[in-house]
Amino acid sequence: MKEAEFLAELKELDLLKQSLAILDWDSQTGMPEAAQDYRSEVDSYLSGLYFEKATGPKIDEALTYFKDRQEELSKVGQAAYRVVKREYELNRAVPKEVMAAYAQAVSKAHGAWAKARQARNFDLFKGALAENIRLTKELISYQRKEQANAYDVLLDQYEPGMTTAELDAVFDTLRAGILSIRHSLAKNGTAPDNHFIHRYMSQEGQKKFVTEIIRQLGYDFSRGRLDDTIHPFAIGINHNDVRLTTRWNETDFTMGIFGVIHEGGHGIYEQNIAEKYEGTSVHEGASLGIHESQSLFNELIIGGNRDFWEKQYPFFKECAEGTFDDIEFETFYRGLKHSKASLIRIEADSLTYPLHIIIRYEIEKALFNGELKVEDLPQVWNQKYEEYLGIRPENDLEGVLQDVHWSGGMFGYFPSYALGYMYAAQLYHTMKKTIDFSQVLLSDDYSPIRNWLTENVHRFGQAKTPSEIIFAATGESLNPRYLLDYLRELYFDIYQVEEN
Repeated sequence: MKEAEFLAELKELDLLKQSLAILDWDSQTGMPEAAQDYRSEVDSYLSGLYFEKATGPKIDEALTYFKDRQEELSKVGQAAYRVVKREYELNRAVPKEVMAAYAQAVSKAHGAWAKARQARNFDLFKGALAENIRLTKELISYQRKEQANAYDVLLDQYEPGMTTAELDAVFDTLRAGILSIRHSLAKNGTAPDNHFIHRYMSQEGQKKFVTEIIRQLGYDFSRGRLDDTIHPFAIGINHNDVRLTTRWNETDFTMGIFGVIHEGGHGIYEQNIAEKYEGTSVHEGASLGIHESQSLFNELIIGGNRDFWEKQYPFFKECAEGTFDDIEFETFYRGLKHSKASLIRIEADSLTYPLHIIIRYEIEKALFNGELKVEDLPQVWNQKYEEYLGIRPENDLEGVLQDVHWSGGMFGYFPSYALGYMYAAQLYHTMKKTIDFSQVLLSDDYSPIRNWLTENVHRFGQAKTPSEIIFAATGESLNPRYLLDYLRELYFDIYQVEEN
């Protein structure tokens, strides 16, 4: 077998994946509700074709032939071989009909989730969710290797090499550190004034502001677009088609603006993976954790920075058409960083955000390790919010129905957000050694930040593992202390807490 034949097969797989991505984007942005059953049939058919090829005889032949002939492959071919081999070994034992049933179930589940949200009633989603979990567990039975438990199989798919044992230890450190910071703020801090947050700002004004911001940060609109949806997401269809979505609230500008900045980070990552990997699975993010590190770097590290807002506040006021003209910059910035327990993950402040992820991690782990039933989800969800954040949802919409992930079968995804936040803080700590971060954010040119991230993270795609990327970029493995140090410094300044 020649390398060209191997890469041609991967190109066909990529074309199927692009088709599925376009259908996914459409189903979440503009597809008529009545089309759900027809769309699920198309999704199931194309997913079956993809699965059949990805575990089929040509891929098997290529993996066998090149196993001891790596020198016959280019650097791109070698990277593609490693990624394809991992996917093949994960799914080769899964019957095609099981994978097709799974694809059809998750397609239908999105419609059930949307209806349940509208009615604020988990019971309308319960059956679809139970089916997603049942089929995911069936997949795990074929995919499981030496992992200690079922949930480890899911974690490894989103963050290669990650285990519950490692996450438990990291999350214990993170939870304890955040709770300690919150205690210090409550005991010794002065909460900033944020009364202005819910002032009216038109959707058009918000969009004008944030589209210019993400353009400055490096998102290329000639290769992307921005649409509205129920739950914000970014999707990379190919190198020149990376789409963003968001939702708006004209009495809470932070939802839409920070949502787009977040999704823009995903988009910038996808647009800057080295083009030489196009047409192969290497041309995707290294992991969900690395992907989230880029969106959270955009949203929280840059979007939470005083210098960033000092530079952009005049333009923000212009886009708000006078709404914030009476608010001085210092009041505005400190108000943005007001920390208060929130029920909604995507609306959480940068201090409490990881607690939302830890709650979901613990729930998912219990679901897949046989310690929690689907029908008990709302009750357990509400109890954990009361325990960790001191607040309790009043209905299922602000509780267990708020996230889209379970309708899409994305179990094991949530830890990526917290991992991404820790990665982002660690990258930030290292970047500051060679880049004057403050001066860049005060300037008219943000490219040094984007260039550093492209050089150290973006360009590799899946050619490197998450741990390889983080170690090469920062000189050490994942360390949660950088995030805790970042949060302590930021919030002690905002709340005027003096270090002992």
